[in-house]
Order: sequence, then C-alpha cells, then structure tokens
Amino acid sequence: MTVVINILVSVIFIIALQLLGMLIFSWMTPFKDMEELKNGNVAVGLALGGKFLATAIILGVAAYTNSSIWFMVLWFAVGYICLVAAYWIFELVTIGFKISDHLKQGNVAVGTLLCFVFIGTAFAVSSLII
Repeated sequence: MTVVINILVSVIFIIALQLLGMLIFSWMTPFKDMEELKNGNVAVGLALGGKFLATAIILGVAAYTNSSIWFMVLWFAVGYICLVAAYWIFELVTIGFKISDHLKQGNVAVGTLLCFVFIGTAFAVSSLII
C-alpha cells in the first residue's frame, strides 16, 4: 500500500510542477498563449509544445533519478531555471528582432527553432541531474 501512496503523491507533484512550469512560461510572454492557440497560431503552439515537452523531460529524469519528492522538486527547479535562461539567451542572440513579437505574428520558423531550443536544453540539463 505504501508503494501505491508514494506513486500517487509523486504523480500529483509531477502534475502540479508541470502546470506551475507552464504557468510561469505563460507569464513570460507579453501575449496570452491560450488566446493565440485558439486563434490557430502555429508558432505559439510549437513554442508552447516545446516548453511542455522540455519540462516533462526534466521532470521525468528528476523523478527517475531521485527517490525523494523534495530532491525531485529541487532538480526540477534547477532545470526549469536553465530553461528560462535558455529562452532569455535565445532572445539576446537573435539580434534585430524580438522572439515574442515573431511568435505573436505566427512566424513558424521562430516557433520551431524555439521549440527545439527548449527540448535541446532539457536533454542537456537532464544529463546533469543526479
């Protein structure tokens, strides 16, 4: 019975952290992500999907490598900070245009690249989780 309770608590924490991560990412953009999705903005969908997958990768590795919920939360926080940093670094190195403006305009190339920036960062960071 203890194993079942531990799994349920872990799943609840994973879902809560995933939702928290997506909420924080939505605060970072100057537009409403869900409104853009409703309007069919593929670029925002790609970027949002990349964020979701990236946080899931970090959460999955953190959950797999740690037997403690608190260590899983700690490693998720470290990984999440790295994802946020990756976004801002990507924003800085794209001189001449603002990422969020191009996402809002529906620039699929920018959305796709940002999606893979998030996923690549998640894979790299997750290799450091112990």
